[in-house]
Amino acid sequence: MHAVNAKFKKGDLVVFRKTKHGVHPSDRAIALKPAQSGEAYSYCIDKYWVVAEVPDDRSIVVETRRGKRHQIEADQPNLRRASLIERLFYRDRFPELNERTGQHAGSQT
Repeated sequence: MHAVNAKFKKGDLVVFRKTKHGVHPSDRAIALKPAQSGEAYSYCIDKYWVVAEVPDDRSIVVETRRGKRHQIEADQPNLRRASLIERLFYRDRFPELNERTGQHAGSQT
């Protein structure tokens, strides 16, 4: 395992800050900035994921609440481990990973 992804292990709760653009930001939008034309916005959304796999490269595989998986670079500055406060207050936003199968608790496989 490389040093970059060594800080993450299967089952870790992580927060990924994703930049989005649109005319109707959600209630969870942060860092809201109007576009120069004033018709759209640039904003960030915190995504609450669980580490599903740690391949032997510089990436990790994360899983969403709905069971989608994304392979992302482990050294991205907008990816971090969830704080204790986030794990307590936002626990319903994190997916549950079934440790026995490695599959999302709600997925049908």
